[in-house]
Amino acid sequence: MLQVRGYAVKTAASSFEPFDFERREPGAHDVLIEILYCGICHSDIHQARDEWGGSIYPMVPGHEIVGRVKRTGAEVKKFKVGDAVGVGCFVDSCRACHSCKENEEQFCEKHVAFTYNSLENDLSTPTYGGYSSHIVVDENYVLNVASNLPLANVAPLLCAGITTYSPLRRFKVGPGKRVGIIGLGGLGHMGVKLAVSMGADVTVLSTSKSKEQDALRLGAHHFVVTKDPKNLESLSNHFDFILDTVAGDHDLNVYFNLLRREGVLVMVGIPEKPLTIFPISLIKNRRMFAGSLIGGIKETQEMLDYCAEKNITSEVEVIPIQQIENAYDRTIRGDVRYRFVIDMSTL
Repeated sequence: MLQVRGYAVKTAASSFEPFDFERREPGAHDVLIEILYCGICHSDIHQARDEWGGSIYPMVPGHEIVGRVKRTGAEVKKFKVGDAVGVGCFVDSCRACHSCKENEEQFCEKHVAFTYNSLENDLSTPTYGGYSSHIVVDENYVLNVASNLPLANVAPLLCAGITTYSPLRRFKVGPGKRVGIIGLGGLGHMGVKLAVSMGADVTVLSTSKSKEQDALRLGAHHFVVTKDPKNLESLSNHFDFILDTVAGDHDLNVYFNLLRREGVLVMVGIPEKPLTIFPISLIKNRRMFAGSLIGGIKETQEMLDYCAEKNITSEVEVIPIQQIENAYDRTIRGDVRYRFVIDMSTL
């Protein structure tokens, strides 16, 4: 077994502390990765604090992982020592079900092994994530990372990037489409960059006037403060597509009414409490409401290649690992532009 250093929480109420644990020795198809950077996702906070229930402790969060290959198994074909690679939100799946065969492993119908707070396919070994020095992953669940992009800024693409890219592609966002992005945080700012790069006319819908200059700098064409209902009057029946990235309580019906006939609102943020939907908001104009969860390995690689081609990365603040608690508190307050990334050399 490999001895690995990490940072973990032991209970929902405890603070992060150093945690030594073991990972398996690389098998024939495994890749041993030295982790260089790991992004902090809001879902890390939810799970570390057991806000969604069912958390497994001790927990080493982190699923926005970028590193370099240190060793490969004898049968590995896709990677070599020294390659820059990424690991996203899951590290294995059954590989045989309908979803897996269609490259949608995130929806595996038997068991998906998430990168942390989950179990391996043996259904007994806990998974530990990227707040650690090394990780061992089957090559089929490892991603190529382009060498022309700063690796710290690439890390959040493994979650925030694919979470926003997937629905934009699914609903064919492109030139001539009017797109609204609700919220300008870790997800929202990636949604803006990607939608703009695809040729859409992009409007940021935010409660915070202070984010207007950032929105425009990131490429948005318009910015609307949603706290004043009058600001939304001219946007009735306006958007082809709205991406909702907000995790807090908000009135979806207000935004449904901004959709054109057969427009779609896709939710990628996860509010803690159920939201109220008035069906007439959808029935009128045959509007659609959908959800989206990351992407499969094939689509995630497509996203990484697309971002390398378009020179798109996340806006990050790099921190030492000892500042995780402060970063969590600041993330909850919205005090980050726009993603914290841990420099794992500080472990």
